[in-house]
Amino acid sequence: MRIVFMGTPDFAVTSLQKLVEAGKNIVGVVTAPDKPAGRGRKVSQSAVKEYAVSQNLPVFQPTNLKDPEWIETLKGLQPDLQVVVAFRMLPEVVWSLPTKGTINLHGSLLPQYRGAAPINWAIINGEKETGVTTFFINENIDTGAIIDKAIVQIEADDNAGSLHDKLMETGATLLLDTVNQIENGQAKSQPQVLTGDTKHAPKIFKEDTRINFSKPATEVYNFIRGLSPYPAATCNLIMDGNSYPLKIYEASIIEEVKPNTIQGKIETDNRKNLTVACGKGVLNLHVLQLSGKKRMETKELLNGFKLSEDALLE
Repeated sequence: MRIVFMGTPDFAVTSLQKLVEAGKNIVGVVTAPDKPAGRGRKVSQSAVKEYAVSQNLPVFQPTNLKDPEWIETLKGLQPDLQVVVAFRMLPEVVWSLPTKGTINLHGSLLPQYRGAAPINWAIINGEKETGVTTFFINENIDTGAIIDKAIVQIEADDNAGSLHDKLMETGATLLLDTVNQIENGQAKSQPQVLTGDTKHAPKIFKEDTRINFSKPATEVYNFIRGLSPYPAATCNLIMDGNSYPLKIYEASIIEEVKPNTIQGKIETDNRKNLTVACGKGVLNLHVLQLSGKKRMETKELLNGFKLSEDALLE
């Protein structure tokens, strides 16, 4: 088959690499345009482009997927199949082009966690398992007929970063298997069926990262690890009439049940541990970052930052 691959971040690179190493005929790789990044605003290439270039694959970076000139270029590639991993929404004129359709790899067990942030929300909601799904793209986001799935366990200490890596590897294997099924004419698909407990995974914005310390410690813990390492759970350190923006990357549950009257109250012992009271239970905070400072372990932060007795997180 003539395959066009579409993707941008690291998550997509593993899938593309799996297809290349299996000898699949990748006739084009479509990825995001180069853009300035970092303090020096140096032009940065996507992870997918860097890998594609290293493999001498043709790379295309359209800014407008509906542009007639781009559509003609895509038609010229004569794709039998398009494979999409962590890319943007495709117009119908693009996804309907290949003779065998366009498939997508999604980081959840569809129809659960449709949307832009399935990895984050699965952890935030305290799920014990998630997975990856391959499906045929249609006119709506993440709603097409399912081809195959693979389950991935979520461990108690997983965060969004570690789960991302698990799903990336499992997803690449599932995707290759799906491509093989399509190539051999063995692929079967089933429409998605929504149920009353279907959960969604909308994009996470800055205002969605605020920690609510009135919630139980278990929920706050899941929220922190569900946003770590990116975009990171946020709060403010209130002390001596001042407010210091703070990100929390790692924590652990000390106690889950005891209700606390002063939620967000923080305490430290011997300048090594930093605990915070939640609605029920207590968390030990391990890795934090004050605004304008580097990310650091609690002991390092406490060595250079004296906490007052009335300090709170909110």
